[in-house]
Order: sequence, then C-alpha cells, then structure tokens
Amino acid sequence: MKKVILFASGSGSNVENIIGYFKEKQQKISFYVFTNNEKAFVLERARKLQVPAVVFSREEMNEGKVGEKVKEINPDLIVLAGFLWKFPSAIIAEYPNKIINIHPALLPKYGGKGMYGKFVHEAVLLNKEKETGITIHYVNEHYDDGAPLFQAKVALSNNDTVEQIADKVHQLEFIHFPKIIEKLLKD
Repeated sequence: MKKVILFASGSGSNVENIIGYFKEKQQKISFYVFTNNEKAFVLERARKLQVPAVVFSREEMNEGKVGEKVKEINPDLIVLAGFLWKFPSAIIAEYPNKIINIHPALLPKYGGKGMYGKFVHEAVLLNKEKETGITIHYVNEHYDDGAPLFQAKVALSNNDTVEQIADKVHQLEFIHFPKIIEKLLKD
C-alpha cells in the first residue's frame, strides 16, 4: 500500500479533494496530514476523513522531529498542499524527487517567499495578466524553484476580481492535483 503525507497550513480543501479522489477510485492509499497550525481547518477535515493528523511547531520542524515522524511513515510521496513554511533541506535530501508542491500561478512568475494565496492573485490582477494558472513542481531548498512537473492555464478577463481569479485557479487545482499525484504514485 502506498503512503502519502499531505502537509497543509490552512483550510485543507486540496487535502480533502485529494483524499476524496482516491477514495472514489477505490485506490488503497494511506494518507497522513501534517500541519504547522493547530487551528487549521485541515484538522477537522482529517478527523472527518479518518486520516491521522500530526500538529507540529516551528521548533519541532527545525530540530528534526518532523523529519523523524516522516521517516517513521516512510512515505512514497510528500505533498505540500497549501503549506506555507520553507521545507527543511534534511527532509528534501532524504526524499529526492518525492516531494511536490502546488503553486497558484504559472511559475516562474509570481513565485518566491511571501507569494501565496491572495498575494499571488493580487499581483496577477495588478499586472493585468491575460492568463494565470497552476504549477505543480518538485520541492527543493528554494521557494517555488523546483523542477516543474505540470502547468495548467486559465484565461482571465479585464473584469475579474481577486476572488474570481482565486476561484478559477482553485478549480484547476481540484482537477489536476490528484491526477498528477496518481501519476507519480504509478511511476
């Protein structure tokens, strides 16, 4: 049975969508949720989905305790689904090409430290982009810099708001993120 750790910092809508995708296809995968936010709604989603969850602090991350918990699970894939901290280089070294992230823009545009969620969509709107999208990429030691695996685009209109852009991007995430994870687990 394949094992996947999903790291998230917020609501966990992508986490829920990914787990639901595999349950619907009746694929036997053990999921684990790791979060750095004890108040994150992803914990409620994990509880409802009966998925084990781990809450950790920055200190536990920096001291390697999170890495030890990851090693105990020995995942086939680590997925950053709205995880906002820089990922530890020790875990990256331990799992080369087994850690992926989704970014709500067409990298290399609008990536890097501080570029997440609404901040990305605000920048896209401010720069009057005609399109935006998602990038699913491998994780390395730098924010949003790992080798890209997949991109999907969506057209924007001059009248789109930040919220409408976010919704369009979120729809792309829901459609494509589980499929890319599925493909990686088969390889």
